[in-house]
Amino acid sequence: MSKIKYAIIGGTGFENPEILVDPKKIIMETPFGSPSSSILTGTIGGIDVCLISRHGHHHEIPPSKVNNRAHIHAIRELECTHIIATTACGSLREEIGRGDLVFPDQFIDFTRFRVNTFFDHFREGELHHVAMADPFSPELRNRLIQSAEQLGFKYHPNGTVITIEGPRFSTRAESNMFRMWGADIINMSIAPECILANEAGIPYVTVALSTDYDSWKSEEDPVTWQEVMNVFRQNVDRVIRLIVHSISENH
Repeated sequence: MSKIKYAIIGGTGFENPEILVDPKKIIMETPFGSPSSSILTGTIGGIDVCLISRHGHHHEIPPSKVNNRAHIHAIRELECTHIIATTACGSLREEIGRGDLVFPDQFIDFTRFRVNTFFDHFREGELHHVAMADPFSPELRNRLIQSAEQLGFKYHPNGTVITIEGPRFSTRAESNMFRMWGADIINMSIAPECILANEAGIPYVTVALSTDYDSWKSEEDPVTWQEVMNVFRQNVDRVIRLIVHSISENH
């Protein structure tokens, strides 16, 4: 049995080395270019962990420019066995309120310009059509759900996340269309990150924090980036506690 090692891909709050015991910084290059930032390594509850800041340590990289292939390749090179990703998201459902945690089990990829595979070419006799029916690891989702339950956090155990290209937010027409498609939350990060993790054979899960109601809710002001960040910062400590608890208590 291989040694358990987690990669955490996140944003604000997850570049803090205090999350880790004995943190060290690694600079990596990959065949697909450089990751968005240096990678922090250390331990949580005696489990080896790597932290990657998806958009850079100062959130300087927009969603469409994130080098997802470099991130997942680096995670594989570091021999990580599991990936936990964090994301802010907009709610497309009345029952998913600001500050709620969601553990999606499905995604819709509505991005247009991102490289979404490691397989730029097929070698003769080697076709790589990876199954994606259930893209999020049920085992990891159950661990996070168990931790959310034990910590008393409000959460939604499943849902469909739609990833849009960004960096703009949705029009009201788009937001309502996504609701009709069956999407429950919306973000700009999970695709193709989740796709690439599945191609790499690494179990992947997402902790989504609802920060707003996108654009569909006409009685509210449309979402702004400032609103997203304000709600995320107010709740990021809960996300960190959840992940730390899940890693340290459920092994």
